[in-house]
Amino acid sequence: MRKNLTGKTVSIIAILIIFVYGIFYGQSTPHLGSLKSLLANSIHLGLDLKGGTHLVMQVQVQEAIASDVDSDASHVRADLQKLNITGITVSRTDPAHPEQMKISGIPLDKGTDVRSALVSYEQTYDITSAADGSYTLTMKPAVVTQAEDRTLQQSINTITSRIDSLGVTQPVIEQYGLGKNQILVELPGVDDPGHVRDIIQSTARLEIHAVEPNPANPGAYYDDQPTAEQAVLSSTNPEVVAMPSIDGKWYVLDRASIVSGTDFKEARPGLDPNQRPDVEFFLTTEAGDTFYRYTSASVGKFMAIVLDGKVREAATIHDAIRDSGNINGGFTEQSAKDLSMLLSTGSLPASIHFQEERVVGPSLGAASIHQGVVAAVAGMLAVMVFMLFYYRGSGINADLALFLNLVILLGFMGFTESVLTLPGIAGVILTIGMGVDSNVLIFERIREELRAGKAASSAVDQGFAHAWITIIDTHVTTIVSAAILFIFGSGPVKGFAVTLTFGLLANLFTAVFVSRVIFDSVLERKGRDAVLSI
Repeated sequence: MRKNLTGKTVSIIAILIIFVYGIFYGQSTPHLGSLKSLLANSIHLGLDLKGGTHLVMQVQVQEAIASDVDSDASHVRADLQKLNITGITVSRTDPAHPEQMKISGIPLDKGTDVRSALVSYEQTYDITSAADGSYTLTMKPAVVTQAEDRTLQQSINTITSRIDSLGVTQPVIEQYGLGKNQILVELPGVDDPGHVRDIIQSTARLEIHAVEPNPANPGAYYDDQPTAEQAVLSSTNPEVVAMPSIDGKWYVLDRASIVSGTDFKEARPGLDPNQRPDVEFFLTTEAGDTFYRYTSASVGKFMAIVLDGKVREAATIHDAIRDSGNINGGFTEQSAKDLSMLLSTGSLPASIHFQEERVVGPSLGAASIHQGVVAAVAGMLAVMVFMLFYYRGSGINADLALFLNLVILLGFMGFTESVLTLPGIAGVILTIGMGVDSNVLIFERIREELRAGKAASSAVDQGFAHAWITIIDTHVTTIVSAAILFIFGSGPVKGFAVTLTFGLLANLFTAVFVSRVIFDSVLERKGRDAVLSI
């Protein structure tokens, strides 16, 4: 018996040391400092405690769907050209329905051939024909839903990469459960919210388009916007689009890009031959092959580098280009670095609109920390005093188990770099209450056994054995509730769920295992005729 108790005691002390280390050092490099600085270095504070920026953004998923349909329209044209079917227009025609494209101008003797060429698109589109012989391809609802989900997830991943590259610690970036296709971003302790907002907001959608000859202007660009708008409205070729440049000119481009978005593998700031800041980009292998085929067949023609809907650069293709190029024009050193970072972390598949923005001041966070800590300490002291008063000597047992429970919980947060939020503090306080509840269940059962005339050792055995099922039941049901909060909640609500869940798991260990070891140690020291102070 003594040997068994010694092993259990050593295990408890070892666990205590491990989690005390986690409280003060966590995953950080150990260093000396004040108690407050050690805690601050290991326990990360959430937005509501540290202050920072709260953003809710709406992803314009229709843009990504329109881009997918434009790409498919380009493939349809290529398929029809292989069948020597020319003079046909394939494009989106209704801005209100980006999921649709229309094929018109089909020769009467080519209708069957066109329909046969569309068979491979039936998995993605519902295909209908009109009396004039045209076809309308409408993206299937399930495909639209998949595209929306993909766009939202890619946006979250891209924003996460951008925020991580800025060094913002412990950000919250996730789908916002209160709206469709919305993203929640919380940035604790951000130094420059305006700069971060600009980084998030920029779509950095980089594309390379072929420049089409403009019959109205041999220079292939428009000198002012009204002329461009009139040209677009009067155009009979919806396969092209007029687009402005950063210097005020307007170019006529192929609507479908040659390469775009995820085709860009890396980008880095540099200097052009005149020692002005520029950005060098690199394409993926597959995109590089596509780009090489296009530039090889288009020597002497124009291509345009388009960034966020504006032509950054339009140049003549002198030689075949495979997988790299440069963007220049009006960059500062900082803007070149920012663009390089945006392109390296990936292009957002669609633009985003900010629905909500709040700034939490650090003074509010400091007040929340103070009030939360005071509430937790006061509650814990009150509980410990009550246990000592009501259960006498055994109350020391409960207080030790309660203290170890808190140490394990804080150590876990330090090791996992979990974020402590104000609801998280509430979770800690609730964990204290659940810990006391477990001890009360055990102690009252022991009292019942003692009243029945059983010896102290037998009463302890029966008390733990009978209370165990009830403790498991209450903890499991609470953990299930916390799991639901974690799955469907956001930000601070998840922090509450995490602290509560691990606190309950720690409580199972301390209330059942640690408390039992303490009782057994006391009984062994007092002998067979021991009397419990309970």
